[in-house]
Amino acid sequence: MKNLIQPVLLIFLVSFLTFCNKPGNEKKQDNDSVASNELIIFHAGSLSVPIKDISIEFKKNNPQVTIKSESSGSIECARKITELDKACDIIAVSDYKVIDNMLIPKYVDKNIKFATNEMVIAFNSNAKFSKVINADNWIDILQKKEVQFGRSDPNTDPCGYRTIFTLKLAENFYKKQGIEVKLENKSFNNIRPKEVDLLALLESNSIDYIFIYKSVAIQHNLEYIVLPDEINLKNYKYAEAYSSVFTLIKGKNPNVLDTVYGEPMIYSIAMLKNAPNKLLAEKYLDFFLSETGLSIIEKNGQPRFIE
Repeated sequence: MKNLIQPVLLIFLVSFLTFCNKPGNEKKQDNDSVASNELIIFHAGSLSVPIKDISIEFKKNNPQVTIKSESSGSIECARKITELDKACDIIAVSDYKVIDNMLIPKYVDKNIKFATNEMVIAFNSNAKFSKVINADNWIDILQKKEVQFGRSDPNTDPCGYRTIFTLKLAENFYKKQGIEVKLENKSFNNIRPKEVDLLALLESNSIDYIFIYKSVAIQHNLEYIVLPDEINLKNYKYAEAYSSVFTLIKGKNPNVLDTVYGEPMIYSIAMLKNAPNKLLAEKYLDFFLSETGLSIIEKNGQPRFIE
């Protein structure tokens, strides 16, 4: 019986080694190696330019890394994780509360605030009344029949609900009651999923003006109206006033409306608990938050967040 077992074991060993050396199994090992150098980032549309610039700098010392960045509205970024179960290493959003409310504690442990921004009204030289519009008369000009303007969807993008906050605050600041509803209704056909989607409408002259972040206007060389701090959601001095306005949006559960309140803008970034490549994600996150990374953010029009 002992003599019979030895040949059987030998046959099994030869078969196993042959299987391991098959081309298909080598390919699988190669794919695993490639995957270990891949980083997946979901990010707000307004971070497209700075993340591209940061990734270019990061790859100078990490040329083997493949960075796959995917842009969408911040709320939509979170839903890709919570509803679609898509793989993601790092998420960066334009409103830190998106991560706080939708991803912590199930998907994310730590939410890191890194930058601020402000609302502006952007346009190009072809916009109707572009020579005369300013911080005092923009409400009257946007109401003109021949003028078209756009905004992003508050259910997918923080810039969308921040536009509503700006209009609500403007109604009180300029003492023009009813203006929020009038302007919301007028722009209804020019709503897009995220703020950067509005740029194509502007460039094609389909619309004249857009409510957008100052950083995006700077990155795309647009003209823009600087709004008073009382309504632009920038200044912490007016945090209490900002919090007096709110709107309803589809949040963590799309079938239930959540109430969001105005507050100064804060961007944040986080690594996912189940990040496919945690070591690389940690390395990228450290670089992003380094002096080099934050300087790139500032260069693209966003002051760094200071606690």
